[in-house]
Amino acid sequence: MSNLTSHRSSLVFLAITLLTFLAASSAPTPLYHLYQEGLHFSAGMLTLIFGVYALSLLVALLTVGSLSDHLGRKPVIFTALLLEMLAMLLFIHEDSVAWLIAARTLQGFATGMATAVLGAALLDTDRQHGPLINSVAPLLGMACGAMGCSLLVEFAPFPTTLIYWTLLSLMVLQAVYVWRLPETVSRIPGALASLWPTLHVPLQARRALWIALPVDIAVWAMGGFYLSLAPSLVRAATGSTSNLIGGGLVAVLTLSGALMIFSLRNRPADKTLRLGAVLLAVGVALILSAVHAASLPLFFLATLIAGSGFGAGFLGALRSVVPLALPHERAGLMSAFYVLSYLAFCVPSLLAGNLTRTFGLIATTDAYGVSLIVLALSALAALLLQDYTRTKATSSS
Repeated sequence: MSNLTSHRSSLVFLAITLLTFLAASSAPTPLYHLYQEGLHFSAGMLTLIFGVYALSLLVALLTVGSLSDHLGRKPVIFTALLLEMLAMLLFIHEDSVAWLIAARTLQGFATGMATAVLGAALLDTDRQHGPLINSVAPLLGMACGAMGCSLLVEFAPFPTTLIYWTLLSLMVLQAVYVWRLPETVSRIPGALASLWPTLHVPLQARRALWIALPVDIAVWAMGGFYLSLAPSLVRAATGSTSNLIGGGLVAVLTLSGALMIFSLRNRPADKTLRLGAVLLAVGVALILSAVHAASLPLFFLATLIAGSGFGAGFLGALRSVVPLALPHERAGLMSAFYVLSYLAFCVPSLLAGNLTRTFGLIATTDAYGVSLIVLALSALAALLLQDYTRTKATSSS
């Protein structure tokens, strides 16, 4: 096999494997209402099942995120695949809420390990296309998982297990093939020391982080709400019983986000962040309108706009902050950035799930949506004020 062919096959394999992990991460979303009906748990418990995934993923990023720099890429990819396969088996044999929590916890850790090592391996393999694949593949994977699972639930037998058997089969093939990849790093000592998390926001990046943080929190909080409660919300607001709707909304959200990241990849960070704040605020306002109008078409249009805001907001926040760090400061800054992002991904949705028991899903959604709009518009105001101050200072000098 030529070096060019080997390079291409490695790149394709790594991209597909990353897609598989993220598809598996969103596959349970269309099944949550079936789990609720079968196991009789509340919306608060549903968001807990979702939240433990995000927290476990965060723990993995902070602890084993750099392990492959010391042990090599292939052993860590293989280990992540084994853990993910075990999580699939837990989903297949679930018979209680405890099993679901265990499956999501293990899946979160495996996904965190996988995204770190596969992201590094993609950069090793292709410095030009690797960053773009790392940015777009997670959202594409979540879209495929949510929509693929919805289609299987609607049209295929074994609605709560077939998607996991399908993913498990694909992962078995990947676990075999991974050993054919060329190893891109040499083993070095310090594996145990690398498990200790490093969080650090450099002084020169703190102001930019504070300005970008409201948008970043808003986009991740919206993503967490959609991946946990969107199917239940659509059913409550419109009365729709189709299994395709919940998965379709998640797919629209993540696909529009991926397309926005791709289309804005060369735009200045400040303009991207402002665009993200505007689109997110408009999209969330339209989602609330769709809830009260009980309009499915408006739901999808609003989700498309909000998803575009998700992609632009996340990309703008990341690119506003990370370049300000020196090379030796970037790992600590990225860790801090992802801690804040994943906390926003799970904590607000956990709170929302518990509030539904007191105020109901519709009222909770209203309060949640208004909070996201306020966050987005606050960030937009801060960005515009920053631009005005900068322009005034330039004209004065």
